[in-house]
Amino acid sequence: MAGPNYTEIHTQLLKNADPVKAAFFPRFFKTGKGEYGEGDSFLGVTVPKIRKVGREFRFLSGPPLIKLLRSRHHEERLLALLILVEQYRKGDNQSREQIFQLYIDNKAYVNNWDLVDSSAPAIVGGHLLGQPTVASQTRGEKVLVKMARSKRMWDRRIAMLACFYAIRAGESATALRIARLLRDDKEDLIHKAVGWMLREIGQRDRKTLRTFLDEHAACMPRTMLRYAIEKFPEPQRRAYLGMASTRLSLA
Repeated sequence: MAGPNYTEIHTQLLKNADPVKAAFFPRFFKTGKGEYGEGDSFLGVTVPKIRKVGREFRFLSGPPLIKLLRSRHHEERLLALLILVEQYRKGDNQSREQIFQLYIDNKAYVNNWDLVDSSAPAIVGGHLLGQPTVASQTRGEKVLVKMARSKRMWDRRIAMLACFYAIRAGESATALRIARLLRDDKEDLIHKAVGWMLREIGQRDRKTLRTFLDEHAACMPRTMLRYAIEKFPEPQRRAYLGMASTRLSLA
């Protein structure tokens, strides 16, 4: 019996589409000329409904899945990525390798912050930083370092968000290395990603985060720093923001 084809899945998404959301999403995801999501197309399907469709087609593979992943419609790319995340989590070593390679080969289509954030920790982080040996984890870190140095903003965000996998497991060294590489990035979406991951480190190990901030806070972009210290007591927040303000006043 043949599996579902692309048309069936597209039709199912359209049944869940909301014209009001279809009009709102292009503004929310910055699709105007020169903006980070320039040219993206939306059907108007919310994430909960996409996840519901994803459960129905959780075993999708082959050409229909690839067509979704390369779709011009944002929600279809997100659907493909959510399916791949679940398949990666439940797969054996061979299937995980195939999913990771499929992701890397098609990362040009992982081109907005929600697409990155919903997929990079599990697939990229899990594959590169979740290996059983130190040597394999070191090789994985080298891949992330290379991505962090990419000219493509979404590659750099993938590198940072992939570290969330290790942070959740209590390992912060790779995330801190990537954060150092991205500290002076020019893009606001990278500032937010780095600050978010630093905050997550601090939620688990406040001392490690404070050591990093003592060295870098004065040079960090304001948004990155604000994200990183969001959970700090107010006096500590003011102190770190003061370090940044001093640097700006002297510039």
